[in-house]
Amino acid sequence: MTERLPCHITVAAVIEHEGRFLFVEETDAGQRVLNQPAGHLDTGEDLTEAVVREVLEETRLAFTPEAALGCDLLELASGAVILRVTFCGTSAPAPSPPPRDPAIHDLHWLTPEMAERDWPLRSPLVMRSIQRYRDGLRLPLAAVGGLVRASAP
Repeated sequence: MTERLPCHITVAAVIEHEGRFLFVEETDAGQRVLNQPAGHLDTGEDLTEAVVREVLEETRLAFTPEAALGCDLLELASGAVILRVTFCGTSAPAPSPPPRDPAIHDLHWLTPEMAERDWPLRSPLVMRSIQRYRDGLRLPLAAVGGLVRASAP
């Protein structure tokens, strides 16, 4: 029998404006890194609700998902696996933004080349998502599906 490792579900947002992409600066393993606005799926959320919430919490921007950029599996050194679903869309100032997540040090609008040259990245999925966006990959939001609750027996 094969051992089952923990799997975590995360969402991320690729937001582009005039050739620059929104990155959040955060700390990972004691080092400042760049990531897309991203985070874990909460109980009772579907994936699009989660990405809207995460962008709002981390950036104070209202995010409107327009398409999915795909899914990736990231295996951590611990053996745990993260399933990351990435979206692209637009953002605008939130009408009544909540306080920004204290884990986020700053926001940066950078070209991918600037980000890679000047910063360590949280994971290889950061640039993979931007490359998919630049390549024009757009999956309909319906392809991601929603939260389906099983009926009680």
